[in-house]
Amino acid sequence: MNFNYTEEQLALQDTLRRFYARDYAFEHRRALAKSADGFDREAWKTFADFGILALPFHEDFGGLNGTAVDTMLVMEMLGRGLALEPYVSTVVLCGGLIRDAGSTAQKEALLPAIAGGELMLALAHHEAGGRYELDRVATTATSTGSGWQLDGAKAVVLGAPSADTLIVSARDGKGVSLFLVDAKAAGVSMRAYPTQDGARAADIKLARVAVGADALIGPAGNALPVIERALDYANAALCAEAVGIMSALNEVTLEYLKTRKQFGVPIGNFQALQHRMADMVIATEQARSMATLAAVRADSSDAAERSRAVAAAKAYVSQSARLVGQQAVQLHGGMGVVDELNVSHYFKRLTMIGLTFGDADYHLGKFSDTLLAA
Repeated sequence: MNFNYTEEQLALQDTLRRFYARDYAFEHRRALAKSADGFDREAWKTFADFGILALPFHEDFGGLNGTAVDTMLVMEMLGRGLALEPYVSTVVLCGGLIRDAGSTAQKEALLPAIAGGELMLALAHHEAGGRYELDRVATTATSTGSGWQLDGAKAVVLGAPSADTLIVSARDGKGVSLFLVDAKAAGVSMRAYPTQDGARAADIKLARVAVGADALIGPAGNALPVIERALDYANAALCAEAVGIMSALNEVTLEYLKTRKQFGVPIGNFQALQHRMADMVIATEQARSMATLAAVRADSSDAAERSRAVAAAKAYVSQSARLVGQQAVQLHGGMGVVDELNVSHYFKRLTMIGLTFGDADYHLGKFSDTLLAA
């Protein structure tokens, strides 16, 4: 297997690296986190110009026919830049759901709009008390003849405050189905709040929300396999983002060890700290290997193979991210936890990645279950 990146992939990474160095400085990011939107809409337009919003979609719908490996390269750069834009929720997760299960009409209407930066979406699936179990859905969908009526509540919907359209899961009598819902539709109420890493999420209530028959995504009652595939794809992307953050933390920590002096010499001269820095680098490179495995397997049509690889990667990367994040904070001393230094923000984002769509314990259990099933 060839693990070398193509010239186009390397050029895309370089473009994103230069964008974050020039137009997305850390102080700008801090200000964005405190703004009403919580992210930069101009940056979102720039992402559209770069083509990364169109990356995972077929060219027939305005896409670039990108693979999960292409998404991995983008997510690594977004991690290094501490991007606040809802790329995972809109492009990777919801875009992936529409790409894999949407009708031709839905793809024609939605995917070009996502690719052009004109449409943002959020997946409203998880509910209070459900932990990470995908089949814990209490929201109901009742057939009305001409469409559906949705009733229920969703918790911690990432990217919901900025979303134009929600993808809502609900039980319809046959099983779990997915529906497109206008975020401003009658009966939809939203309590928005910032998350610990500066992003935005919301708790959503649906009370007698009416949607048309064309709002149904895929066959009725058969949404769970589609949701699982989309979440596997999203977890693979999050693993890549974590690797980008860990790489950035290694760089800033190494620079700090070279410049911070104690007893008249740089603290990087102390062997104990050199060993800890080496552990951070090793953990990051091992996590990179697992993230690459997840990206390679994410496009697999074999659900068991895909799920097993992604679960293993998410568990391992989460554990490595915790080690690297904690070491970076500790090696910076008291400065490692202040809001004015990017180290604390990297650490917060790593912590949130570790808890999003399943923590390490959940994915370790999932991985062991797949081994037993095999």
